[in-house]
Amino acid sequence: MKKLFFTVLMVTLSTFAMAQTFSFGPKAGINISNYSGGDINSDAKVGYHIGGLLNFGFGEIFSIQPEVLFSTQGAKVENAGSKTNYKINYLNVPVMLKFRIANGFYIEGGPQAGFRLSENIPDQTINDFAKQLDLSAGAGLGYQSDAGIGIGLRYMAGLSKVGDFSGRDISPDFKNSVVQASLFWVIPIIKR
Repeated sequence: MKKLFFTVLMVTLSTFAMAQTFSFGPKAGINISNYSGGDINSDAKVGYHIGGLLNFGFGEIFSIQPEVLFSTQGAKVENAGSKTNYKINYLNVPVMLKFRIANGFYIEGGPQAGFRLSENIPDQTINDFAKQLDLSAGAGLGYQSDAGIGIGLRYMAGLSKVGDFSGRDISPDFKNSVVQASLFWVIPIIKR
């Protein structure tokens, strides 16, 4: 874990040194999450995300935007004929490559590492329902005004399986699938 932290710190510092602009700010919004793949029978569940972002700009078009977000995810899973809320809280760290296309609009894409903080699973026969680490890839689009206030829509597709258990009724081979709608405010610190 120390090596990962050191690597992230070094990459962040070298990116900061090369950036032409630097901004930071808060971000919050809603999640519509579900599980995909495997043999799990589930429906979407509404949650939220909240946290902050850094934005390192390189010219007028390209920027790198790491974020740290507390995110509530999961699904309504069918269990004994009824739907039950399975809730997992993650600390998500997406790193998005953003491209401004025109008049404040942008597209983005990049990886995300999610660290499980807690889980609320009603089935007491399953211990440690979710793995500690969840890897995803994301893509999105949005709009950011000249004042730094923006709105974004992003889809995060799970790359690693969520389950960390061996169950008789549910196979752990399913992945997170999350649609996020966000509001954010980017506050400029360095403009070159």
